[in-house]
Amino acid sequence: MPEILLHYIWQQRLWANYDQFTTHGLPIQILSVGRHNRHAGPDFSDVRLRIGSQEWVGNVEIHVRASDWRRHRHHTDSAYDSVVLHVVCQADEEVYNSRGEVLVQCQLCYPQDQDFLSQMLLRARMMDSALTTIPCAQSLLTTPALLTQGWRDALLLERWHCKAESIHRLLEITQHSWAHAFYITLAHNFGFHTNSLPFEMLALHTPLSCLQKHGNSLFQITAILLGQSGLLHANNATTPERQRLWSEYIFLQKKFSLRPIDIKLWKHARMRPQNSPEVRVRQFAQLLYQSEFLFSKVLNANTLSNMRQLLQLQPLPTLSANLELPPAIGKNSIDILLINTLLPYRFTYAMEKGDKRGMADAIDLMKQLTAEDNTIIRQWRMVGQKVVSAADTQALIHLYQHYCQHERCINCEVGQQVFLEKSDNFYSLA
Repeated sequence: MPEILLHYIWQQRLWANYDQFTTHGLPIQILSVGRHNRHAGPDFSDVRLRIGSQEWVGNVEIHVRASDWRRHRHHTDSAYDSVVLHVVCQADEEVYNSRGEVLVQCQLCYPQDQDFLSQMLLRARMMDSALTTIPCAQSLLTTPALLTQGWRDALLLERWHCKAESIHRLLEITQHSWAHAFYITLAHNFGFHTNSLPFEMLALHTPLSCLQKHGNSLFQITAILLGQSGLLHANNATTPERQRLWSEYIFLQKKFSLRPIDIKLWKHARMRPQNSPEVRVRQFAQLLYQSEFLFSKVLNANTLSNMRQLLQLQPLPTLSANLELPPAIGKNSIDILLINTLLPYRFTYAMEKGDKRGMADAIDLMKQLTAEDNTIIRQWRMVGQKVVSAADTQALIHLYQHYCQHERCINCEVGQQVFLEKSDNFYSLA
């Protein structure tokens, strides 16, 4: 039972033919279902109820299970103290507001016919489809199979061919050095969208050859990258470690004639400390230090587990490194790097060599990766699309960015079928 369906049942008064009671047996008359709240706070406001002989005006919160109240931490949030009735599908426990008061609960009674509920769920999603910018949302809600697996497979290939074009442009810049092009793309994606541009500029301003000449020293690689990023400078070299790093950078900057990027390019707002630009640069430095010939290792890794190990920061003795070591790279971040860097490069390299087996292996590995979760994918889920793996999410992201957003419906397999159905309906009515 999706919660959106329970909201719809409440709002459309589909409970009207059933007697409603509190979990303690008091009769409930619902005089007004109130207004649906799509923002923070209780689900319905200005609700009017008669519970027993007493009339109440206030808010209603709706959950599939009563225990969701505690799971969502509403019992610690005073914004939910105005709730006069907790409506649930399953009353599995008593719940309390932030003042410690027991809430009145109702295990809602409504039609249990599964075909009827499936239709109601469809309507509920269609009401919500105004929240999506997918043009054919209503058609997909009615017939999810319009978006076929064959079209998804074609979209994934199309996405990777687009990435291959970007890789070939980098190969032209780097005199056809796959390792150098890979380094630039890895840096770009190490910015995890928010700081992709400054990370890419950092790599472009810092030739891989400079780092390779000092590949046996984590301290020197860190000094170069922090100095080149602009995040380390004379004014903030206030600790002994930062002073040593700054002195080392000044020496290496002169040695290689390096020019740092503008510190103003980095974004810091609304960012967790472990995702801060300096932490990410330090992680990138350690990854390059521990992964000599990284691109070759990526090509030779046979499993996802082996590929993930290439991106995991290895424990290092702090004293010998003479550095404050960064936290480990999270599994989710590693998978994002696999999706956007390692696997596209494997695919493109195999395509360049005419290795069809290698191309198929890259696709198979993508299908083994967990599906991404972002605003685009949540829209596709909302219109009834099944999302199982990263292959699905990459295909759907490409469909949204290259077709839906540009209204290229006539070039889309789904759009063509929708147009065809509308034409058939028009001529049948004529």
